[in-house]
Amino acid sequence: MAPGFQYLGRLPGTGTEGALAIKYSKLDAKDYARENMRGIWAAALNPFNEDLSLNEAGLRSNIRHWIDDLGIQGLFIAGKQGEFFSMSLAERKRNFEIAVEECDGQAGVIVSVSDQNFDTVMELAEHAESCGADYIVVHAPVLSFVHERGEVLYQYYKALCDKLDIGIAMWSHPDSGYLMQPEEAARIAELPNIVAIKYSVPREMYVRLTHMVGDKIQVSTSLEDDWLDNIQELGWQLYLCSSPPYHLQTKNDRRMDEYTRLAFEGRFDKARRVRDSLNPVREAMARSKPADKPQAFGKYWQELLGQVGGRVRPPMLELTEAEKETVRQAFAESGLRP
Repeated sequence: MAPGFQYLGRLPGTGTEGALAIKYSKLDAKDYARENMRGIWAAALNPFNEDLSLNEAGLRSNIRHWIDDLGIQGLFIAGKQGEFFSMSLAERKRNFEIAVEECDGQAGVIVSVSDQNFDTVMELAEHAESCGADYIVVHAPVLSFVHERGEVLYQYYKALCDKLDIGIAMWSHPDSGYLMQPEEAARIAELPNIVAIKYSVPREMYVRLTHMVGDKIQVSTSLEDDWLDNIQELGWQLYLCSSPPYHLQTKNDRRMDEYTRLAFEGRFDKARRVRDSLNPVREAMARSKPADKPQAFGKYWQELLGQVGGRVRPPMLELTEAEKETVRQAFAESGLRP
């Protein structure tokens, strides 16, 4: 390990026990992900009860619908959509376990172990390994006062790779206070069990990174609007991931799944027609979504679709009754088929 970054181990009593349950070795992680981390992966919103406890039955019901009815191929668990920042470590671990149990090999599971505290990241990552998650996501840390970030970021992810066997996805987004540069991400991609990046950056940056890494890792971004173009122009195989897979689709109206399959078959003209037919749904969501209430909006839209939505936790805000009425009207005009 380079000078300036040393992992000193977990605090006593914070580790997880039990044999590793991952399906591949560290050195096989890239190959495994290349074959299995494909298609549409959705980021799960977590349903909370009226008392703000985690609605485990509701989460299980949603997961069954997403897999059985919508054909979603993987789930991103305990991310920002899932309000991980408001959850205790015990709740986050339980969130992992429920997803692994319900997916049961029928869909992939990638869990966010992101935290600013490195011991917490390690504790959650080891739990992910032991409970059978397929991969973990670790967001780029907040680096206050650091102006040359390349070596810091490399040593951060290297420390994780040195200690873990599970495949790791990088995650760069503006919440860190900066964006990882393509050159920085490409260097980290050389580490043995780095398998992907969720790259929430301008398109020019993720295009550049895709050309740099080839098929070494999966590059993806959460913007559904660009998904088809990225399959056609960049050869992407993975949508990782946000809520459109279960917000734009119903059991009898799987147009995102349909245009994705058409694109993977090289039938891009037909895929584009199917994709564009969803524009009324996208527009309905955009015009009715309050700028300061993303999770509350997403959960209410889920409820209108017959899924389990529930409450949000502080600091997130709930929709007002007037906002709900606006969403209901937009939903009715969206053209989604039940």
